[in-house]
Amino acid sequence: MENIQTTTPCEFVDPVCLMTVDTEKSSHHFDYHDHTYYFCAESCLKAFESNPEKYLSKKGKKHKGWWGRYLDRLNRATSGQSMKCH
Repeated sequence: MENIQTTTPCEFVDPVCLMTVDTEKSSHHFDYHDHTYYFCAESCLKAFESNPEKYLSKKGKKHKGWWGRYLDRLNRATSGQSMKCH
């Protein structure tokens, strides 16, 4: 399993949307396989709860079609920083 790295001691990267989450302020968290994962919103928490392995898999997502290529370009242009999902 891939470990989600923290940026500072109190920040965690949401495994669903890849947004940085302050662990001290977030009320959305989930314990899975002896790790606590933090989320920016309840929708990300519910998505993770329904299928944790989807978000922890080591395989990279392969995008198909124009939308996938757009997302890949956006990811490169923003240095991997995701936009807020709420």
